[in-house]
Amino acid sequence: MSIFDNLKNAAAGGIAGAVSNIGKETGPKTITFNALPESVEEMKALPQGQLKSVYDTSALVVCALCAYAAAPQIGIDMLNFLKGPRPLSAYEIQFLRDRMEGKPYKPFSFFQGATPDNDYTPSQPFTITIETNPYTYQNEGYARMFMRSGGADSIRYIDLRQQGSTGQWFLWENYLLSDIREPKSADPWA
Repeated sequence: MSIFDNLKNAAAGGIAGAVSNIGKETGPKTITFNALPESVEEMKALPQGQLKSVYDTSALVVCALCAYAAAPQIGIDMLNFLKGPRPLSAYEIQFLRDRMEGKPYKPFSFFQGATPDNDYTPSQPFTITIETNPYTYQNEGYARMFMRSGGADSIRYIDLRQQGSTGQWFLWENYLLSDIREPKSADPWA
């Protein structure tokens, strides 16, 4: 359902015709990790590993991308866990490889304290803030969650989909890997 469909529904049926945010998690939320998970088993063992919150799943996506930077197959395994019943396609794996090649710092840029000046070294413990906006829940069963990168001027996002039978939130689409400013150590003019 597009935003235009929501507007038509709202016009036809009043406020009840539009997708409502009532009862859904909204606002910014900060999640902290003492250490980043290094395997799917470690990810599942975290409190966030239940995937019951849009914020938890969002934070774990960044953790999985960080794992990919160090060990691609482990990162893929983590992302497949976060994708639930729809694992990464060959296209998504190639896209991930293309976007991350030579730029392992990208996912770390979402943690607090990570900037180009310190080569995207996050403060510890690892802390990430995830945000919503009025359109986060514009389509029933889906959520668009927003995160700020220390190397980009515009906010980035991911789309999640809720599995009706379990209530868990799974990664649907990842839009976090656009280019960001290079780390200071990679800048030949610095």
